[in-house]
Amino acid sequence: MFVLSVFLASLVIIPFALKTFSPYLWMDILYIADLVRIMVKFVSRRRRRPLFFVLDRFLEQTAAHPDKRFIVFENESYSFMDADRRSNKIANALQASSKYEPGCTVALFMGNEPAYMFTWLALAKLGSPVALLNHNIRSKSLLHCFSCCNAQVLWESLEEVLPSLREQGVSIFLMAKECDTPGIDSLTDQVEKASDSPLPHSLRSHITFKTPAVYIYTSGTTGLPKAAVVNHNRLLIALAVLSSNGVTSDDNLYLNLPLYHTAGFIVGFIGPIETGSTIILRRKFSASQFWDDCRKYNVTVVQYIGEVLRYLCSTPKRDNDKDHKVRLAFGNGVRAEIWREFLHRFGNIEVREFYASTEGNVGFVNYVGKIGAVGRVNFIHRKLFPYTLIKYDTERDEPVRDANGFCIESAKGETGLLVSKITDLAPFVGYAQNEQQTEKKRLRNVLKKGDLYFNSGDLLRIDKDNFIYFQDRVGDTFRWKGENVATTEVADILTLADCIKEANVYGVQIPGHEGRVGMAAVAVKEGAQFDPSKIFSHVVSYLPSYARPRFIRLQNAVEVTGTFKQLKVQLVKEGFDPGCIQDPLYILDDQVKSYTPMTAQIYNSIVTGGMKL
Repeated sequence: MFVLSVFLASLVIIPFALKTFSPYLWMDILYIADLVRIMVKFVSRRRRRPLFFVLDRFLEQTAAHPDKRFIVFENESYSFMDADRRSNKIANALQASSKYEPGCTVALFMGNEPAYMFTWLALAKLGSPVALLNHNIRSKSLLHCFSCCNAQVLWESLEEVLPSLREQGVSIFLMAKECDTPGIDSLTDQVEKASDSPLPHSLRSHITFKTPAVYIYTSGTTGLPKAAVVNHNRLLIALAVLSSNGVTSDDNLYLNLPLYHTAGFIVGFIGPIETGSTIILRRKFSASQFWDDCRKYNVTVVQYIGEVLRYLCSTPKRDNDKDHKVRLAFGNGVRAEIWREFLHRFGNIEVREFYASTEGNVGFVNYVGKIGAVGRVNFIHRKLFPYTLIKYDTERDEPVRDANGFCIESAKGETGLLVSKITDLAPFVGYAQNEQQTEKKRLRNVLKKGDLYFNSGDLLRIDKDNFIYFQDRVGDTFRWKGENVATTEVADILTLADCIKEANVYGVQIPGHEGRVGMAAVAVKEGAQFDPSKIFSHVVSYLPSYARPRFIRLQNAVEVTGTFKQLKVQLVKEGFDPGCIQDPLYILDDQVKSYTPMTAQIYNSIVTGGMKL
């Protein structure tokens, strides 16, 4: 009787004790099980012969579910079989062209449309790596992005860079029936006439796991975007990870993020290839149309970057805000207060926040649903992918090292730089044609002599409950409107203006906005005058909207350190408050197409939320 009583009591006490002292134990166990499944799937696919890649998973889905909807775009719908045949036609048409060399790198310069996906599949069948170009970039940046991956073919084009591309012997194809521009070949007619028969596997027999699959561009401190090399092994890892993200073949995934982005391409496009889900594709994000689309297409899963959820919460409230079938939202960068507001307004949606980077070798997922966190420290995860947070000197812009020259790990609750050990399981491939920037991301002698870590460039914090939080970015890059902005690139563009001698670009925080908005402290050339209208026209001509400095501060000279590094810390602290800054301040005004003087009234309107940037 005593033994039975103890047993019954334990049934009550143990669950209570676990909930009190280890409330996340069960979720931790489930996460570890997910990790094991991911590893098993990845290893089993790595062992397959012939070699197994993303394209092979697409062909598996096509064979198993040929008539299942794969892409829905506006009023058009394409099954897996439709996508397969369409990509075959593009591949056969391209292969028949004398200007295409099998296996060469092709740069895609297109917006969100089904042809983007069909073209990528076609190039995968031909064994060609693909550079995913941001279709907002222009002139110098576009040529740089094209050249650094050694691309020989450009899909779509801009006339302004044609002369330079011709000099490089680049072949240019346009998805249009007719094109009168010399040097550009229209391919639509050839595609329509081409066979939709499958292409032989021999065309891609040269591909290994280390072969580049795509080049995805990320901003950095070089002043120009860097081409992160995503090889086939990394895409295979992504397939395995995305198989456990909570999405199933019954889901309709709403994809409105740009396909040239890591989130749009890998999570939004490659993810459904793994899960067999249906992609509801939109040309670009629209807050006003978001929920109407979700209702129209029975969307069950949405992607976000932090700004997306804030934009949704900023739309006028409706009676039908909770009338939808969305059950899961996954992405990164949402602030805790926006997270709460999103759930309160739009209903019981599981928000799965994660942390990752295009070129990084470690990631986290908030599998618990802790509001504000990007993930949770887990013993097994840390053993497989060793990482740590180290103390970072933001003034000197470098890690803090002890007397022996080793980095100092941050204590719990302290903000530190995330670094992750480079191993065979967690490699860092680097950037195409840019060994200097690749080496900058490698951090040596971190905890012991000879070790090698990846420098994420991100500051994070781990709390007492082992949840991990994103705090900020370091260096010369900040994030605005979902895009990384390289300050030196913007500064280079500003100094091309006739009146500007020097420019120091940085990001400042705006209450109620995600990330940091661009601001520039500039010094005017001797004998010249600052011309607000001309500067406005200049930045609009050369920079995409998210990279344009919203505020400009005039200084007599740009302050630098003894080693000629621009001082940013104090400028960031002072922000754009005209009450605290004696220097002339200007704000970009799209309505009058000029920079106009910053006033206390405008400042108050911005910080109180009356004016949105």
